[in-house]
Amino acid sequence: MLPTSAFLTPPPHLGSRRNFLAQTGQGAGLLALSSLLAGEGGLSSAQGDESVSPLACREPHFPVKAKAVIWLFMNGGPSQVDTWDYKPELAQRDGKELEGFDRNTGFFTDNVGPVMKSPFQFRQHGECGAWVSDIFPQMARHVDKMAFLYSCHTDSNNHSPALFKINTGFARMGFPCVGSWVTYGLGTETQNLPAFVVMYDTLGRGIPKGHAQNWGAGFLPSVFQGTALKAQGAPLDDLLRPAGQSDRQQRAQLDLLSAINRRQLAERPGDTELAARIESFELAYRMQMAAPEAINLEAESQATQALYGLDNPKCTHFARQCLIARRMVERGVRFVQIYSGGMENELSWDGHTDIQKNHAGFAAETDQPIAGLLADLEARGLLESTLVIWGGEFGRLPIVQKGGTGRDHNPHAFTYWLAGGGAKGGTLYGKTDEIGHKAVENRVSVHDLHATILQLMGLEHTRLTFRFSGRDFRLTDVEGNVVEDVIA
Repeated sequence: MLPTSAFLTPPPHLGSRRNFLAQTGQGAGLLALSSLLAGEGGLSSAQGDESVSPLACREPHFPVKAKAVIWLFMNGGPSQVDTWDYKPELAQRDGKELEGFDRNTGFFTDNVGPVMKSPFQFRQHGECGAWVSDIFPQMARHVDKMAFLYSCHTDSNNHSPALFKINTGFARMGFPCVGSWVTYGLGTETQNLPAFVVMYDTLGRGIPKGHAQNWGAGFLPSVFQGTALKAQGAPLDDLLRPAGQSDRQQRAQLDLLSAINRRQLAERPGDTELAARIESFELAYRMQMAAPEAINLEAESQATQALYGLDNPKCTHFARQCLIARRMVERGVRFVQIYSGGMENELSWDGHTDIQKNHAGFAAETDQPIAGLLADLEARGLLESTLVIWGGEFGRLPIVQKGGTGRDHNPHAFTYWLAGGGAKGGTLYGKTDEIGHKAVENRVSVHDLHATILQLMGLEHTRLTFRFSGRDFRLTDVEGNVVEDVIA
């Protein structure tokens, strides 16, 4: 009869009871993970082996024209009644008190003044007859490409939560942004550049309030977070390999590191952070060749550079970013977000003190570059496949902020427009009241806007989910209706 210890000692190839349980338990988990990834197009073959490729290009839920997004974010809250939402009633009621106004609507509750007319002139443009402020003479030529959403509204009158809301669907930090959801759902068409690129103010005015949380991946694997290009100096840290190291030496180092990491990943299936780290090392290696070429604007003709305004000192910085955005989507980058304006009040579209000076200044920085981007995308046949989005985190009140000639925050009404990527150009959707205070007709919530963006990208918003902390999350939470009228 065999001794009792013989029954307690596992076979040599299992090593211990702990290893036995770990390996047999992982088998079921790996099968489930393999099935899940295969269903989502997340498995690819590399050198004959099955490996997880979280950024592999995936098919949308249904066929669409759009393949990429460029979101032009007017940070600080542009005033709808001074840009796109013409309200002649403001001039007639200028200087009069707004009866029944809730003083808690804006951020500065003690600085509530009377109705203030717009300091800008408006004119109708295009076949659609859209009214446009005279601060946008170049963009006004493209209104027939734009689908206007005049009736947007949000939850917060404070920048940080409003930024989180418009970027992630939630007014608090910790949730994935739109760019992360889109790249999670579709992957990317390039494996040599980041799937999601962010560019912020380059004039030393800072980054948006809430910082990198605005382009973070939240609980999604970190490989889906935005890659921010630095405002000063080299756009990316450590882009070049160390001096004296050859490509062969670097490749050998990466192969060794990958082998070690993948061995650990095999022992910890489903570890999305480790899988993302492996992918980030390989992406960084590939970017050493691709990124410098993608951001080299010297390769563009003088005519193209002038179209964007690179020769115009007022807008050179934003023109460079818009041109880089076009080069990025041209090379297969899925999502690009550009922030106009920095962190603090007058350093962004946050015109509390002097709306005329503030908005005229930021319009001068952005008008020509955005118009050039739309014209260039159209000329290259890229506008049909690129969804361009313009807007900020909220609007501004139709009354003056006491103590100056500016306007306070307004969560009840703001304007967005969409162009290209299957959006129905020349559409004028929704309305605000006679002075632009509140959205009153065909109201569009942030969840509705997000559902519409996803729809244009071929993603059905209720199907794009991620299981976290015991429940399925999605960008639109449990709300959201697609605005079908702005889809061609």
